[in-house]
Order: sequence, then C-alpha cells, then structure tokens
Amino acid sequence: MTDSKVHDIKVLNELIMTTLDSAEGYSEAAKDAENPTFKSLFAQWAQERDQVVRELQGQVRSLGGQPETAGSLLGSAHRVFLNIRDSLSKGDKGVIAEVERGEDYIKAKYEEALDDDELSVQVRPALDRAYDSVIQGHDQARDLKRRLQLS
Repeated sequence: MTDSKVHDIKVLNELIMTTLDSAEGYSEAAKDAENPTFKSLFAQWAQERDQVVRELQGQVRSLGGQPETAGSLLGSAHRVFLNIRDSLSKGDKGVIAEVERGEDYIKAKYEEALDDDELSVQVRPALDRAYDSVIQGHDQARDLKRRLQLS
C-alpha cells in the first residue's frame, strides 16, 4: 500500500471516529430530550451522521483499508455530547448550546482534513460530500440556538 493511501485511510478513519461520536451524541440527545420536536430532530441528525460514516467507511474499503467501526470513547466530540445529559437541567437552551459546541468541533475536524495537502484527490469527493452534511448540521444547530435565544 502506498504512503498516500495509508495517509488517506488514517485521515478518513479519524473522521469516521469523530462522526461516530457525533452520531452517538445525537442518539443520546434524542433519548434524553423532553421536547418531542428535539427528540425527532436529534434522531434524524444521528441517522444523517450514520450515513456519512457509511460513505467514509466505503471510501476506506475502496483504498484497501479497514474502516473504523467505533467512535473514540475518549474523543473530544464524545465528551462534548456527554455534557448534553448534564445540560438537560438547563432546559432546551442548554441542550442546544452543547449540540452547537459539538457541531463546532466536528466542523473544525473536517476543515482540518480538507486543508491537508497530503490528502489525495481520490478521496476528496467523498470528503467534500461528508463536509457538506456536517456544515448543514452545524448550520441547523446554530440556527436552532439563535431561535431559542430570541424566544
């Protein structure tokens, strides 16, 4: 396997772990949220992140690698999302604030990968599609937080 493929697989697997942490965080938020609208929204976002994970895992397989299948239990995104449970006592605003912090984290991880000059052109389309999904989730969380602050 070439050094380029090894690097691509490493970067993709790091993003897979971060995205799995994000999906798990949303699943936990969906279980813990009291507002049915937020339960549904968080469950939907978890499914969207799971889809991103599947696409990135497929990309790793196409490179001849073994994709990650579990998040990093000690990862920063996971710790941020675990704070959601603690934020429930603060109501919906606290939960949404934690969700947005998690979104800021995952967005930064994807931007770091996109700025990686060693990443091959072969994986960039999959990474671009995944990033588009992350940006959409980030912007939805940001907008939701703003709406709650205005209410």
